[in-house]
Amino acid sequence: MTDLDTSPRLEEPDAVFSALIAAHAGLDPAQSRDLDARLVLLLANQIGNTAIIMAAIAEARRTI
Repeated sequence: MTDLDTSPRLEEPDAVFSALIAAHAGLDPAQSRDLDARLVLLLANQIGNTAIIMAAIAEARRTI
């Protein structure tokens, strides 16, 4: 199993949060879900490590 690093690593977390909120402005719920799904896939591709991505999915699901 691969260790998932959940320690804070963003250089500007407030700016990222603001950009995420702004990206959803004016979208209906279906468009917001599409945006989230596309963003997840783009970031997963950037990570590129299947084991890390699977661990992140499991962690996200566990915390719901």
